[in-house]
Amino acid sequence: MGCPYNAEESAQAVTQPKAAEAIVQEEKAQLDFSQSMSYGDYLHLDAILSAQAPRSPDHNEMLFIVQHQTSELWMKLMLHELGGAIRHIAQDELGAAFKMLARVSKIMEQLVHAWDVLATMTPPEYSAIRPFLASSSGFQSYQYRCIEFSLGNKNAAMLKPHAHRPDLLALVQARYEAPSLYDEALRLLARRGLAVPASHTARDWTQPYVASDAVEQAWLQVYRKPEDYWDLYQLGEELTDLEDAFRLWRFRHVTTVERVIGFKRGTGGTGGVNYLRKMLDVVLFPEIWTLRTSL
Repeated sequence: MGCPYNAEESAQAVTQPKAAEAIVQEEKAQLDFSQSMSYGDYLHLDAILSAQAPRSPDHNEMLFIVQHQTSELWMKLMLHELGGAIRHIAQDELGAAFKMLARVSKIMEQLVHAWDVLATMTPPEYSAIRPFLASSSGFQSYQYRCIEFSLGNKNAAMLKPHAHRPDLLALVQARYEAPSLYDEALRLLARRGLAVPASHTARDWTQPYVASDAVEQAWLQVYRKPEDYWDLYQLGEELTDLEDAFRLWRFRHVTTVERVIGFKRGTGGTGGVNYLRKMLDVVLFPEIWTLRTSL
């Protein structure tokens, strides 16, 4: 039995598309891009959207690829902002640096929530695509390594995964050999007359950072009189926000990996969850955290 004919609804169905078309015409929206740059042209969407090449026949591999490619794009922006913030701090331009550091923290929030999407992949679904990953692993991300080096977690062993690509090795090594974000922050404190020891302002930047009681005392001077050191106090809190967000990202990484693969070894050869849990103990800006006990 057919539905009763409603002339009024039928007329609306015809006029609504026409009304929508009229709105586009009234707005004088450009519709012909045969001679000018379009949205897709500007963003190189043909290249981006054709960069997903699943190797398995499994439906869920697309999620795995897009998740990691998207994360790499966010990391590219993070490195752009981190590099800018480090340069501005070195030049005593804290206003610009604060804007960039705040943006980095927001990017980290995006990366944290991205794990929620990947966590929809169940263990059987991941097991179906894992053989096709071979030895590829996020552990080998050169952008992530640049981020860690920029934040002060220096480790010479982490240069080796990029030795087969001299172009990438040069990028990672540049970040490895340069002062980190925290190194530049401490040099700034010293320029402002705070008693940061030379061992922490003119050191071998390739070495892992070692916490210092003297550095903690310098930060305590800032935090005890924020009205006298307002921009340095704000810098300390920007660093706190950033490490807080970075810790959340690491934690969500651990829990997502455990949820999807349990305690299997990672495709890159690490201990998987066990390795990631060890990384949770790495503190990037130690005195920023320890000073709070003394306040």
